[in-house]
Amino acid sequence: MAEPVEKPTDGPLNRWGKWKVPEYLKRGGGRDDLRLVAGSAVLGLVVAAGAVLAAGPWDSGQRKAERDQVAVQRRAGGVHHEGTDPGGPEPAASAPAVLKALGAAAGLSAPAGTSGLDAALTPLLDAPALGSVRTAVVVDAATGKQLYARGATTPMTPASTVKIATATAALSALGPVHRIATTVTLSPDSRTLTLVGGGDPTLDKAALRSLAADTARSLHDAGTGSVRLAYDTSRYSGPAVHPIGPNENIAPVSALMADEGRLDKSDRGPAARTEDPAGDAARTFADLLDDAGVATRSDPASGRAAAGSRTVATHRSAPLSALVERALTNSDNDIAEALARQTALKAGEPASFAGSRRAVTARLKTLGLPLTGALLADGSGLDRADKVTAGLLARLLALAAAPDHPELRPVLTGLPVAGFSGTLGDRYTATSPATGLIRAKTGTLTGVNSLAGTAVDAQGRLLAFAFLASGTTSAADAEASLDTLATTLARGTR
Repeated sequence: MAEPVEKPTDGPLNRWGKWKVPEYLKRGGGRDDLRLVAGSAVLGLVVAAGAVLAAGPWDSGQRKAERDQVAVQRRAGGVHHEGTDPGGPEPAASAPAVLKALGAAAGLSAPAGTSGLDAALTPLLDAPALGSVRTAVVVDAATGKQLYARGATTPMTPASTVKIATATAALSALGPVHRIATTVTLSPDSRTLTLVGGGDPTLDKAALRSLAADTARSLHDAGTGSVRLAYDTSRYSGPAVHPIGPNENIAPVSALMADEGRLDKSDRGPAARTEDPAGDAARTFADLLDDAGVATRSDPASGRAAAGSRTVATHRSAPLSALVERALTNSDNDIAEALARQTALKAGEPASFAGSRRAVTARLKTLGLPLTGALLADGSGLDRADKVTAGLLARLLALAAAPDHPELRPVLTGLPVAGFSGTLGDRYTATSPATGLIRAKTGTLTGVNSLAGTAVDAQGRLLAFAFLASGTTSAADAEASLDTLATTLARGTR
């Protein structure tokens, strides 16, 4: 029986662009400087001022206001951070006003001790709704100090919060501007076209139409008439079907697919899936070639591109930063598995479940993360064999906020925002004190509920947290308890 996962409510990205370190992230500072990633805080502050509506939700595939408002100060005693992407877009016009509002927090007192958090969180973690085993870690993202821990090193089934690890590994290995290419090649004898999948699950009919038009133009220029059409999925290997079996939460994992293999017009959440995503994409491409004036002699056939073939058309995906954001906001399993396989390819591993597991684990190890007890069986979190600790998830989030890892920032900007977007869009009310101040990845399987993300507390600290529960009997009650824990962090302790 299919395991239930969260059903995202927020739409995916419509336009794309690469993430840039804004000018105000490049400044160093002392201990009195604002030391936090302010994506969450800014959203809460801006809600009150109406700036979210003024800024608009998207700008070239990044949340415009969020991209420009993410502010990271160096850790105490840290290294001065300089931006590495001078060619990117400038900060949004709303940024100065946002920064001015945030500047009011610069004189706040030093972080309180851990006793306040212990008194506030421990009773909440004992709530019966959180099942038989619950673990938690809270880290001050600016200093890296662990403020609270319960079962920090206990391996737990993370469900979809494992996407945080997948995204971190992919961004670290490939960088935020990497794009996945889908190509069309022509054999040396000009008789066979091959649609070569690169592993982009976001390929859609519009992209295939553009590929067909470019292909037709190239063939017409060369005087080539009808051709045979093949499709190449050899970039991926191993089982295509996820270990949970055929499931509405994920298509067969293929290097070539269109619209994530969905059989309806949806673009997120569970949906009926094709059993042959590559064949379906190739047949759609054949129809579009015919529309563009290129006749194919027969139905597309699976096969590798011939040696010596030349590329006649290429489509590139959105930047990896945008794919990560979409995967996290919408809890997109197909993109998450693609991110894991792209990491495997970069590492020289087979692009399979096993190769992805080795590559993602190795990449996280190079980042110095605590991997004891971790098993990253897949990239999406659908596999119950996945095991991570609350300590690992909290450290992953703190690392994404670190000034010396700007390439990881999409891990934070992609997290759903409490009361606003993705899988947290309907879990906080407009009057909740945590609305806009919490960004977190949700996780849900039968008997498993998790929440990992960031919260800005009353002192202006950015806190990275991970709460994991197993043995739960009511997903709704468990989610409410997890949300209460996160809200307690946002309220802060005095």
